[in-house]
Amino acid sequence: MSETDAVRAVMEADRWIDRVNSQKTHLPELRELVALEDELRGLLLDLKTAESALGPVKGALDEAAAESERLRRRAGDLDATLGASTANAKELTALHVELAHVRELLARSEDRELELLVELEPLEERVSEIKHRAQPGVARRGELRDAVTQLQASLDDELVSLRANRAPLAELLTPALRRRYESALARVGTSGAAVVLEGRCDGCRLALSPLDFDRFKAQPPDTFMDCPECGRILLP
Repeated sequence: MSETDAVRAVMEADRWIDRVNSQKTHLPELRELVALEDELRGLLLDLKTAESALGPVKGALDEAAAESERLRRRAGDLDATLGASTANAKELTALHVELAHVRELLARSEDRELELLVELEPLEERVSEIKHRAQPGVARRGELRDAVTQLQASLDDELVSLRANRAPLAELLTPALRRRYESALARVGTSGAAVVLEGRCDGCRLALSPLDFDRFKAQPPDTFMDCPECGRILLP
């Protein structure tokens, strides 16, 4: 195998490795997952807003219900006392006055409960609606996470195989050429070499100047110049 063919083989191996690496971060499932998680974060914010509006109303309703229950018990106690009372007229009058007051307070408290129930209903519906909207997304997120994990694991296995196949190809390069190639690879990524197509380096996509292109064409076989722009080894 010529030096040119050896460099080309390593270049192609590295380009395949780069493609597979890129696939790991550009999976359709990963894009869907990112979009879905953005949507779920928006729903979570809506839910927190709805729950923050619901909380005070629910708290006030609980307080009103507790107060109504206290007043009912008091009214019941007063009714029982009056029913069994042998008290004098003055004491009976006081009990009747208190019972009337308690019943008035109870009516107000029950009215307040009704007002709060009316206020509470749409707030609870809003919370339920947001949770209902989120449920399919949460389930789909789990599916996507599993799929991404499996696909990326499969691509990792493929990368291990590709890198193992690359190693003997790189050994075919002379030490000096290999150092030169690896240096360019570390500097620009993807591969340490590029092909000149129609006067352009297909690594950085920039056209060679007429002088550089003439110099490239004048290179003896298995000798190499670097791209003046990106530094990759140029191949015919």
